[in-house]
Amino acid sequence: MSIGRKRERGSSMVETVIVMGVLLAMICGIIDFGRAMFTYGFVAQLARQGARWAIVRGSQCTLLTDCSATSPQVQTYVQSLAYGFITPSNVAVTASWPPGGCPPGSSGNAPGCTVEVAVTYPFKFTLPWMPTSLGTLNMTSTSEMVISQ
Repeated sequence: MSIGRKRERGSSMVETVIVMGVLLAMICGIIDFGRAMFTYGFVAQLARQGARWAIVRGSQCTLLTDCSATSPQVQTYVQSLAYGFITPSNVAVTASWPPGGCPPGSSGNAPGCTVEVAVTYPFKFTLPWMPTSLGTLNMTSTSEMVISQ
């Protein structure tokens, strides 16, 4: 055996450990960012569902329960839709009826006015090497629709 081969002995194991560590870190990062994208899409869907729920429960609603919807009612409904790894108590929902969003002569949650639902959820990365400044991201989405009833 030559001297050059003795010095290189075991170097392939070190290279394998380095490559496998980098590969494992990349795979975990891809999974965690996939979770983040799913969470953002889910938060956007919650905002749309909350706005839809509110637009059919305006001041002239007669056929449904919880007519003349309020912000706490919208929050309760949206939190009831959370499932999977989304914690319902961490879903923050704000429903508002902007004063400038109504046609002349209407106000509040009358038909033709708009309702705006904003949903926020704190997403936590599970990667241990993420800096603490990126440890939690607030995923936020807003949906605005016109009240139909």
